[in-house]
Amino acid sequence: MTRANRAPTPEEFRTAARRWLSGVAPRRDSAGQEWGSGDDSVAVFENWTADEERAHTERIRAWERTRYDQGWGALGWPEEYGGRELPASYEQLYRAEEAAFDVPRRTEVFPVTQQLVAPAIRVWGTEEQRRSLLRPMLRTDELACQLFSETEAGSDLAAVRTSAVREGEGWIVRGHKVWTSGARVATWGVAVCRTDPDVPRHAGITVFLIRMDAPGVTIRPIRQMTGGSSFNEVYLDDVRVPDGDRLGPVGQGWRVTLSVLAAERLDSGALGLDNADRALALARNLPRPLTGGEQQQAADLVVRTLVQRLIGLRVTAALVAGREPGAEASVGKLYATATMRATTDLVQQLLGPRLAADTGEWGTFAWTEHLLGAPGYSIAGGSDEIQRNILAERVLRLPKEPKYPEGEAR
Repeated sequence: MTRANRAPTPEEFRTAARRWLSGVAPRRDSAGQEWGSGDDSVAVFENWTADEERAHTERIRAWERTRYDQGWGALGWPEEYGGRELPASYEQLYRAEEAAFDVPRRTEVFPVTQQLVAPAIRVWGTEEQRRSLLRPMLRTDELACQLFSETEAGSDLAAVRTSAVREGEGWIVRGHKVWTSGARVATWGVAVCRTDPDVPRHAGITVFLIRMDAPGVTIRPIRQMTGGSSFNEVYLDDVRVPDGDRLGPVGQGWRVTLSVLAAERLDSGALGLDNADRALALARNLPRPLTGGEQQQAADLVVRTLVQRLIGLRVTAALVAGREPGAEASVGKLYATATMRATTDLVQQLLGPRLAADTGEWGTFAWTEHLLGAPGYSIAGGSDEIQRNILAERVLRLPKEPKYPEGEAR
């Protein structure tokens, strides 16, 4: 499908997307579907083995390649990258149509690759990096993960200790990264490294693209309280990185990192909506009348999902207008984690003991995956505390939190 001279209207676009989807994927059952059939998973973080993760990744990748090859991927990108140069809002329109069809649900490594890393390479990459990486990443032939967080840096990425030392025509990277989603299936890792320890910490950072199969890269799964291992720690032991795989200028890594983090906040606004919708379906199909309190909780969740979707539309509207969303993105992330908590609260009330013991009944014990996984998103993608600081200091212009010298009593 090639880009027309005139962008289709939203309704024309949705009609065309619906027609195309009808020809390549089965339609999901409607909201009035038979309750109790199909997959009842509501896992926030999947509990897959390494082999299962690779198998699922290949299924998702096959779907993403179909989308891209037939003109329904990379919608906002220029034609030279396989896109159609449509407004950012059209990706939201497409997702709304796709939700009605039975297609593989994307794991985190896919939006990280397509919506965080690829745009950063477009802005900061060399001509060779854009030529060799953008199409493969948008088509998901190449996948990328984030090598950002470290054990002693917490949410303060400027405190990273992973070092990159210049050696000949390249760099030697040494360090340790944690909470990396998709490390076992990614081709590339985007690593934030310290290249100059003698300058103010924001000024001494450089970003590199590191091949995940390079000598010296070791991936170790982190066991979660859900029982699975969605995250990994990554050891970088004398990993040789050619200078051609540096992303952005030396010492300008903080600016590169901020562009990725901004995109991450934009992508997080839809978190938890699928499970919230599933919880409301549970309420409608409960084999007993809801109590007054349960009705109130369900109504509150309906309103929350509506508001969260409206916040997402405001973010999209800002993008369409050529503005970088500010408060909307941070509010959307905070609201999404609150929606996930409200979903947990409602399900706990509806299921009671059936949530705590596996009786084999469809759609009951499966909710433990949500209950145990949802709190993780109050940290992932920028902790709730960080989002509140952004809103307080950058939007409301409140005084910054006082900083005390190390060792001084507070």
